[in-house]
Parts: sequence; structure tokens; C-alpha cells
Amino acid sequence: MAEPELLWDVVDGIGRLTFNRPARRNAFTFAMYEGLKEICESVPTDGSVKAIVMTGGGDKAFGAGTDMSQFRLFTRPEDAWAYEETMDRVLEAVERCPVPTIAAINGACTGGAAGIAAACDLRIATRSLKFGFPIARTLGNCLSAANLARLSDLIGPARVREVIFTARLVGADEALATGLVSAVVDDVEALHARATELATTLAGHAPLTLRATKEALRRLRLANAGVDDRDLVTLCYMSADFKEGIEAFLAKRRPVWRGA
Repeated sequence: MAEPELLWDVVDGIGRLTFNRPARRNAFTFAMYEGLKEICESVPTDGSVKAIVMTGGGDKAFGAGTDMSQFRLFTRPEDAWAYEETMDRVLEAVERCPVPTIAAINGACTGGAAGIAAACDLRIATRSLKFGFPIARTLGNCLSAANLARLSDLIGPARVREVIFTARLVGADEALATGLVSAVVDDVEALHARATELATTLAGHAPLTLRATKEALRRLRLANAGVDDRDLVTLCYMSADFKEGIEAFLAKRRPVWRGA
């Protein structure tokens, strides 16, 4: 019997959520996104869960974004809208989780997984960190306006633009210097130890202070929200370039962009 794609348990008030597809670098299925959303929405506020650590299974990746084979099913603008709206709901659920969330990142953290890490309250990483959204050289799709706003709030709009335009991945030293992560450790063992230490510290603090701070910061970010981005999502996801990006990635070849 195959292991679940999401592993969830609570020990001494610390919830641990593992993205468990190490053979696929923890690439997310739609079911995994939905499971993450359900866990975050169902976290009790009775003190039985005081903090959550999210991490990737194995020793190669926190997560490699959405499993790209699923994009082959997109044939209508509504498919793209539904996907981006689903992603926004998943990331909002992570943000609205009533207890502090810590992304313990080892290795690759790209695409949807990078969005999840950005939606967590705190991020720590190993020196092998590679964080980003290399969609300009892989799929040719785009991020939703809500996702861009969240990233801009975290690392600034100029850096978001530069990272996405160049399709480069941010390493550990830069992530630490820019505040993307709050700590860098040498290996996976040290990462789990540091995540436990940090979660234990948070678990000992006033839960209402933490919850109110999380929610206030979320509301501040949403103050300028409400951008309609469906035309931009349609532009990318319904393009021949997007179909080319999917097939090129799955075939492990370089895509040929045509701007259409």
C-alpha cells in the first residue's frame, strides 16, 4: 500500500505536516493542495495544536511546485481561472491558520511550494535552498495577482520582478540577507532540530497575540487587493506557449517560445 502524499501528526502540541512525494521532489497534486487547505482550516484553537512545521519528505526538496502533467487537462480559460483561484484559496488557508506556521525548507522550493512557504509565518532553510518561480523558462504561465502581492510584501516588488523575469532561483545566503528566511542551517537533521526548537518557542507564547498579529498583517496586505487578473491568467494559460512549455518540460527539452 502506497504511503499518503501528506503526512500529518501532532506531538506535544506541535503539528508536523510533510509533503510526501520524495520520488517526484514532492511535486504537488491537486489532492495534496486540497489536503493542505483542509488541515489548515481545521486546526483547533483549544491549545491542542500550538504551532505547525511544514516540510518536504526525503532530502532533496521542500516541494517542486505543481505536478505539471496535470496541466495537460487545461483546455478552457475556466480551467486556468479555477486553478489560480484554488491556489489562492489554499495559500489563504495557510495564512489564516490560527496557529504559527513554519516552513522548514530543504533544497528545492519552487512554484506552488514556494507560494506555500511564502504564505507561512516563518521560514528556515538548509544551505541547499533554491527558492523561486522559474516559470519564464519552464511553463510560460503566470502567478495570480494575489500571489504576487504576497511575495511583494515579503521581499519587495523590485526583487519579485527581477527573480521572475530572470527565472533564477534564490540561494540560502541571499534568502537570509533579504529576510526571506530567518535562519540557515547545514543539513536536514539540523533543519528539523531548529524547526522543533522554533515551534516549541512559539508554542510557549501567548496564542491570542500571535493569532491577532497574523490576522492583522493579513488584513493589511489585503487592503489594496481586489485586482481582476483573469485576462492575464487567460493570456498565459490558454497560449500555445503554455502547451509548449508543458510538453518541453515533460520531455526534458528546452521550450521554443513564440509569444502566442
